[in-house]
Amino acid sequence: MKTGWLLFGGLAVFYAIMTVIYWLVGGEAVGITAIALSGGLAALIGFYLWFTNKRLGNVLPEDNTEGEIADSAGELGFYSPHSWWPLPVAFCMVTAGVGLLVGWWLTLIAVGGLLISILGFVLEYEKPSAASH
Repeated sequence: MKTGWLLFGGLAVFYAIMTVIYWLVGGEAVGITAIALSGGLAALIGFYLWFTNKRLGNVLPEDNTEGEIADSAGELGFYSPHSWWPLPVAFCMVTAGVGLLVGWWLTLIAVGGLLISILGFVLEYEKPSAASH
């Protein structure tokens, strides 16, 4: 959308002005920080939209009045239909959270299991090279 980056850029300027006004009125430090960070987030999103729009030649599928829904469809990625790896990832993540309540020893064990299960999840479809045999 051509106006997307302008919308977020304007929002970033608005938050910057509101931060200064809130600071001058005597606002609290947490409020000043929150408004300033909101402006930074809006500026970050605005920059991303501007940069993406510029790279695509300022013509997005959403801007075409004669466009079809399929024009903006792209590659969604590969999702494994039969992977068991999300189960140990979730189990280790929950165990790490419970370990913060029970004891650090449980968290350390869970983080170790989490690293192993994340590696298994990410590298599930990697094939070893022929040179390693």
